[in-house]
Amino acid sequence: MTDKTITPRVLLTPGEVGRLFRVDPKTVTRWAKNGKLSSIRTLGGHRRYDKAEIDALLAASGGEG
Repeated sequence: MTDKTITPRVLLTPGEVGRLFRVDPKTVTRWAKNGKLSSIRTLGGHRRYDKAEIDALLAASGGEG
């Protein structure tokens, strides 16, 4: 029997992602609508972004991580 540990995904709000990229949260939402970022929807319909993906994009763009 193997022991599989599940690490929870860290999800960020549009405001948190916007602060990291220094853009307005509406811009982050627009990026998701255009397919530049992937997002999930909460039960309330709010967008959330995977921190690992955001960190990778920041690193690729030369931003802070």
